[in-house]
Amino acid sequence: MSLLSGLWSPEIIWSLSKGARRFSEIRRNIPGISAKVLTGRLRDLERRGVLSRSVIPTSPPTVEYELTSLGEELLPAIQSIVEVGTRLILRDRQLHDSDVPLKPD
Repeated sequence: MSLLSGLWSPEIIWSLSKGARRFSEIRRNIPGISAKVLTGRLRDLERRGVLSRSVIPTSPPTVEYELTSLGEELLPAIQSIVEVGTRLILRDRQLHDSDVPLKPD
């Protein structure tokens, strides 16, 4: 479970679920994350074997990040968390809506 620890790790893994992405693409997909934090999380996830980093020899060089097989194994767990979270949000909205008193006509 420590692979998913940290505020941004699940978001980064989810961002890479559709394929390889460049740093700027990942950052655009995750509003609110700073470049410094994203760099640190990417390095940590690479060190743990969750994602791989590839340098493409272009001018300037392009770096892409992609999930490893270990990273792909984490996707069902993240998907389940998203589904439960969505159900809880919907339930809370329904509870809130039923608690709001109706205005008299």
